[in-house]
Amino acid sequence: MLDTPPASCIDEPGSPLCAADVARGVVRMLLRHDLTAMAEVPLDGGRRADLMAIDARGHIVIVEIKVSRADLLGDGKWPDYLGHCDRYFWAVPAGFDASPLHGAAFLPERTGIIVADRYDAAIVREAHTTPLPAHVRKRGTLAFARRAARRLIAQTDPDADGLAFGAG
Repeated sequence: MLDTPPASCIDEPGSPLCAADVARGVVRMLLRHDLTAMAEVPLDGGRRADLMAIDARGHIVIVEIKVSRADLLGDGKWPDYLGHCDRYFWAVPAGFDASPLHGAAFLPERTGIIVADRYDAAIVREAHTTPLPAHVRKRGTLAFARRAARRLIAQTDPDADGLAFGAG
């Protein structure tokens, strides 16, 4: 799904990266760390995580992607994500001024930083692990698995969505 950057991302040397480029690099890096990620994951409370990943032990990671300073500084919803994950990372493109992420408002003692391009990424500040309560982990893991299955079904049979319980 994230293997080809969308046409809205300019693929010329020196051009700025868009969020899909950063997501692609982060997903590749997460896979190397045995974390399987999915983009645009709805959370309880109406929020949507840019990337959510689960490792082999069921630990949940959320990655919020920022490609503009205005978006970073204007985002007041991100603390809501902390209750849905064991670790939380910010992902920014290479060359992005990440200095605000070191300020107290961005909880540097809790959140990590990933720097990415469209081909790879690196963790430059590890996120602190805050274990989720068992019931929250179970609910999040089941929602992740069901969403992944529905996306797979939609790829193989786009007309199947109307057959879902409660659809229509």
